[in-house]
Amino acid sequence: MGSRYGLEIRTAMPADAAGLAELLQAAGRPVPSHRLAEQLETLRHGPGTALLALEWGPPSGIVVLHWYPVLDQTAPVAQITLLLVAPDGRRRGVGRQLLKAASQAARMAGCTTLQLLAPDEETGLPDFCAATGFAQSAGCFVRPLRKKT
Repeated sequence: MGSRYGLEIRTAMPADAAGLAELLQAAGRPVPSHRLAEQLETLRHGPGTALLALEWGPPSGIVVLHWYPVLDQTAPVAQITLLLVAPDGRRRGVGRQLLKAASQAARMAGCTTLQLLAPDEETGLPDFCAATGFAQSAGCFVRPLRKKT
């Protein structure tokens, strides 16, 4: 998708599974690389995407995004189900770049609303969400994808 300050954001591919398994393991969320490869392949053919942040070595971060129709809106809603940045990538703009790329992908899918699911144990996530324009709403954070005119 793009590159900024040596950080590349691109679609995750099954070949990225080993590096992604390292990132998830470091975050206390171990998933075998063969399962990640299968899931990434499945995600490539469904209504969503997984985007990686890469600098060097294993991925610095990942965002997983899905979109779906809802009854009370004419446009689909995009939902971030995973936003994870490696500890050495935090406070350096990696999360913001992943969020920007996810927002762009959601807009291209016709979405007008972005939700971010936030596990209760995520300590810094509420502050990050507030700083990036999200408002807390019913167990998740929500923000519009287009500025209101």
